[in-house]
Amino acid sequence: MSPNIKTYSRLPHVRRLWKPAAVTGVSGAAVVIWLEELMAFGAEILALIFLPIMAGAIYLLDIFFFKSRMPKHDDSNPPTDQGAKK
Repeated sequence: MSPNIKTYSRLPHVRRLWKPAAVTGVSGAAVVIWLEELMAFGAEILALIFLPIMAGAIYLLDIFFFKSRMPKHDDSNPPTDQGAKK
């Protein structure tokens, strides 16, 4: 018997494509789920990073826009009657 015997299948395409199909079907789903979890974790981390940044920006805008509403030194002094007629 010769050691170089080739067995022929009726469906040669199936024999050639079963490994990529198995990898895509089984491991592909695991990789997609893993990437989805990684993206969700990244979104949560980004939210935690940007939360203090956004709070700081809102605080600075509050200071700049409403600075005119803060009491001034002149508001605490009582008015004098220096120019009033008697």
